[in-house]
Amino acid sequence: MAQMNELANLVKELEEQLVICIRCGMCQSVCPLFEQTRKEADVARGKLALLSGLMENIFADPDGVNQRLNKCLLCGSCAANCPSGVNVLEIFIKARAILTEYKGLSPVKKLIFKKMLANPKTFDILTQWAGRFQNLFIKDEANAQGTSCARLVSPLLSNRHFLPMAKNPFHKTLADLMEKPIAGARPGFAPTKGSPPGLRALFFTGCLIDKIFPNVAHASVRVLTHHGVALTIPEGQGCCGIPALAAGDRETFTKLVDHHLELFKREKFDVLITACATCTSTIKKLWPTIYKNPTSGVKEQLNQLSEKTMDINQFLVDRVNPKFFKAPSNDKGNPSEIVTYHDPCHLKKSLGVAEQPRQIIRASGKNLVEMEGSDKCCGMGGSFNVYHYNISASIGNLKQKNIADTGCTTVSTGCPACMMQISDMLAKEKRNIKVCHPMELYAQSLDEN
Repeated sequence: MAQMNELANLVKELEEQLVICIRCGMCQSVCPLFEQTRKEADVARGKLALLSGLMENIFADPDGVNQRLNKCLLCGSCAANCPSGVNVLEIFIKARAILTEYKGLSPVKKLIFKKMLANPKTFDILTQWAGRFQNLFIKDEANAQGTSCARLVSPLLSNRHFLPMAKNPFHKTLADLMEKPIAGARPGFAPTKGSPPGLRALFFTGCLIDKIFPNVAHASVRVLTHHGVALTIPEGQGCCGIPALAAGDRETFTKLVDHHLELFKREKFDVLITACATCTSTIKKLWPTIYKNPTSGVKEQLNQLSEKTMDINQFLVDRVNPKFFKAPSNDKGNPSEIVTYHDPCHLKKSLGVAEQPRQIIRASGKNLVEMEGSDKCCGMGGSFNVYHYNISASIGNLKQKNIADTGCTTVSTGCPACMMQISDMLAKEKRNIKVCHPMELYAQSLDEN
């Protein structure tokens, strides 16, 4: 009982946010998880009620509450549509951290987060070695998405089509990029034309782009330097911290934030740009609010960094002014390449960025055709995809059907995690549809024109 009283007192940290919920049920109508399970405990309203029960000592089942809290995509659909303005994502993330600090991490998660993810150099080395030996365990498939399957029967991988790690992660190519300087900028990138004079940007790579989608980073560099942005890409970058935070490991999250704050202090920049919707949302929204016990100086630094952080599509459209290329036509005079766009939850619902990626696709000379439910969650949800793959795949299958119904040859999205999920779903159905980032389309148009 004393332990439950202790937990109830910890949960009371959330009391002011919990009481805002009026249990109206709006979250039920937009929750992609509830659409699949039809269980009230899977809806934000139900989870908030469970937290209130813990806080008020009505019941004593922290394991059950923790299980329900972790059965969530963290897509933000509930928060984006809440008439009372309940910040559901912040509540859930803080609650996961409270329960994890109370219960402790499992040995496996301690190894992954505290020994690997929390140490960017170690993480880089381990993933580099994993990439070298991955062909022993996977087999490539000839498909438009470039996915692979497991050679051996595995509970985690046997039903999946997954993207292998890149042979050359982006951070390994930074030295070559710096050896080819364009006069005047550090670490080898300088203004050319079309950008506000003296505009300096720091590019935050992110784990998935660095290790699985380095082409997205190279395309981003190509686009930014073409438009005259003085670009800095600090060496030694690591994870933004969202995997650890989603697992309740606020200590590792804080360590990663500290690492990057120290890294960024050495640079002069006007804007921090990322090509990953999740990284953008994490740095902009969660670094200032979830960082544990910040001093006044660190809090100010986090708030300033949040204000400077922008998604790359938003930056190009709102601050630079991209070129527009005419779409090539087929024999009938119609645009030959149809592209549809999937709205990442962390980009549209968390940051309100939706039109800018579409403008980038149009600027690339592509025929943009909207899919039905473009802003519905693809079902990835980070670790949700690992622990609840069947539900994740059911949600993702709805997405791939909507994509295919447009008749597109390419689906584009601004989130590498969404790219992984959509690639899996399309590959399973043997769809001849490529998956790419808007920056890849735009960089391609620069090279072709």
